[in-house]
Amino acid sequence: MVRGEAAAAIILVAAMLKIFGLSVLAVTAGYLVGLFGGMFLINRFSSNKHDKSVEAAMTSAFVVGPLVAVLALAGTLVYLLQK
Repeated sequence: MVRGEAAAAIILVAAMLKIFGLSVLAVTAGYLVGLFGGMFLINRFSSNKHDKSVEAAMTSAFVVGPLVAVLALAGTLVYLLQK
């Protein structure tokens, strides 16, 4: 019976590592999409004339990028845990 429990534990750890790895990948990809997408949108639509590049960089890096990363993580976890 010990072999069955060990096999079940290995399968559980493998599933958890898969979820963790895909979550890290989703957060990284989400941050990058948010970063570059935010920079594009702010450069395109901002009316700021003085320091538009600084506004785009800071807002994308500290607001849009993390927001999209959290949304990507939530979406990935919902998708993976519904299986």
